[in-house]
Amino acid sequence: MGGSAAWSALSPPKGYDDVTDQVDVRGLELLNFDNECGGPRVLFGSHIPSGLDAGKSKAETSSKGDEEGKDWVESDIDEQLMLFIPFQSTLKVRSLQITSVIPRSSDEDDEVPMRPKTVKIYSNRANVLGFDEADDLPATQSITLKPEDWDEKTGTAKVELRFVKFQNIYSLVIFVVDGEGDGEKVRIDRIRVVGEKGEAREQKKLEKVGEHE
Repeated sequence: MGGSAAWSALSPPKGYDDVTDQVDVRGLELLNFDNECGGPRVLFGSHIPSGLDAGKSKAETSSKGDEEGKDWVESDIDEQLMLFIPFQSTLKVRSLQITSVIPRSSDEDDEVPMRPKTVKIYSNRANVLGFDEADDLPATQSITLKPEDWDEKTGTAKVELRFVKFQNIYSLVIFVVDGEGDGEKVRIDRIRVVGEKGEAREQKKLEKVGEHE
């Protein structure tokens, strides 16, 4: 990732940067996602989410998604998602920005996805966690997002992390445990990582770690 400045819903706090360009997209893994929507790479796309374009009805958003490839993720058989994010360099992670654009629905539409509610974050794992495995492991931090945490203009919530627990980070696992509401699926459009960039990691070392897990 790199190039021109990527879209971001919220400006980083003073002293920190958007370090999303340090995500190693080749190593991303996502469990329980609907393959009729986007895959994990769309979460770190540099462009504004299509759902934030003018006229955010479900029909219009779906039409654009069908033409260009849906640029958001939805869970599949239930509301849970498990995302593994490796980084190209060691980071100090201050916060995450999660964007979830929920389309307007009609009275007949009972399949509107939900925004994430309970999110567990695990630091410095060698690979993605299974759902049962994550239930048995203590999370580095657990967050409960409330409806008022979401900025309605951008569909984005800022997840403040305990900074002392997220130093020297080379990977994160984000476990979406449930969603806000009575729906069956959770939707995420974008994720942004805010913090400080450290030393670059050696790719061969990353591959070696993966081989021995």
